[in-house]
Amino acid sequence: MRQIDHFLNGAAVAATSGRKSDVFDPNTGEVQAQVGLASEADVDQAVALAASVQPEWAALNPQRRARVMFEFKRLIERDMNKLAHALSAEHGKVIADAKGDVQRGLEVIEFVCAIPHLLKGEYTEGAGPGIDVFSMRQPLGVVAGITPFNFPAMIPLWMCGPALATGNAFILKPSERDPSVPVMLAELFIEAGGPAGLFNVVHGDKAAVDAVLDHPRIKAVSFVGSSDIANYVYQRGAQAGKRMQCMGGAKNHGIVLPDADFDQVVSDILGAAYGSAGERCMALPVVVPVGDKTADELRARLIDGIAGLKVGISTDEAAHYGPVVTAQHKARIESYIQMGVDEGAELVVDGRGFSLQGYENGNFLAPTLFDRVTPEMRSYQEEIFGPVLQIVRAHDVDEAIALATNHAYGNGVAMFTRNGAAARNFAAKVEVGMVGINVPIPVPVAYHSFGGWKRSGFGDLNQYGMDGVRFYTRTKTVTQRWPSTSGDVVDQSFVIPTMK
Repeated sequence: MRQIDHFLNGAAVAATSGRKSDVFDPNTGEVQAQVGLASEADVDQAVALAASVQPEWAALNPQRRARVMFEFKRLIERDMNKLAHALSAEHGKVIADAKGDVQRGLEVIEFVCAIPHLLKGEYTEGAGPGIDVFSMRQPLGVVAGITPFNFPAMIPLWMCGPALATGNAFILKPSERDPSVPVMLAELFIEAGGPAGLFNVVHGDKAAVDAVLDHPRIKAVSFVGSSDIANYVYQRGAQAGKRMQCMGGAKNHGIVLPDADFDQVVSDILGAAYGSAGERCMALPVVVPVGDKTADELRARLIDGIAGLKVGISTDEAAHYGPVVTAQHKARIESYIQMGVDEGAELVVDGRGFSLQGYENGNFLAPTLFDRVTPEMRSYQEEIFGPVLQIVRAHDVDEAIALATNHAYGNGVAMFTRNGAAARNFAAKVEVGMVGINVPIPVPVAYHSFGGWKRSGFGDLNQYGMDGVRFYTRTKTVTQRWPSTSGDVVDQSFVIPTMK
């Protein structure tokens, strides 16, 4: 049985807890590896190693750190296929989606290659007689990231890129469901020239999470996961005095106006709702057609489109998506489908009971489509995180916008229309953090920032972009004046503020 260990100080290190977790093959349902789960002592060792090398890394000029990030980027590109296949084997994404997972994380590494420019502070000459003021950004020290199973390459790269480039040491606690790729990324950072011990990976469950949140030498924690856990992580970390950035769940809406390009809308919605088996916080699991005529046409086209989707094993190049991550998660999704039926929604296409010949024990679900879902239904209010699409009909645009605005989650939303005025009004009014106009999955590019509102995001700063640079640094402002060489008496009015 393959064993997956922590990655500490540039080498594999066995967990000391004696506890292990199974890593499954989503295609077959069989155990393919075991990962050791961290004890508090393991986390403490990782932090001590990181703290010992961080000051020297921070003392490097930003250009030298940028050179390491450039090489890190090159090595990830070199190993793209290797990373994608390893990711697919543990998560279940088809290879194309796995490569996209790596690529979207890689774009953040590209962004932080500009760290010499991004770290520049501000300067004011002559703020007072002979007084200049300037600011500088300095690293926090040791920081940590806690990442989910659904993007085992992208989200660790979102976190480690800005953290390392700004001069911090980084501790990663990835999901124990698909732990191999995070270790591979840490290995590539060492190969790129990063010092051993600066980027450490500790595997674990709640015990490891709590050890990270409570550790006095960890100054900031970034988290992505479900909203209930995000709230818990945020509260516990903040109480321990840490800077916290916690991204939660989502229930993203796609609003379809009658004038939309329906060919494009159907293609976009099928990909956004069912791609990666719906296991992404920026999936589009709710579509809101405006008017019954729009809804009826969209429903008919979606039924036809669903019939053309292929579910297959993760290495099947013709498959649109593969299995979900575990049998337990499959059962959870199926329970939500039954919940929708029990609540009175119309089950138009039922994805349960799907079986793939030769992979009968795999975690496969075919696409599911509901119509006439209403806002009071629990299956609408909660995140399903699977290949399930719900149609919620709206009478007019204002009602459609209100659905997205009033939902407990506020991660992403999209509108499909040819009407510029309607789109502009929608973008201004909707209370959601990331907005797409004829873009079904509006994940911002790497030089902007990713973050939702309401129960989708806890904390003041978003992921990557300049918010990422701000999150992993603190600003120091210096006010300076030099003594006169002429022997003049120093003006004391600037010692303590006065009304002079």
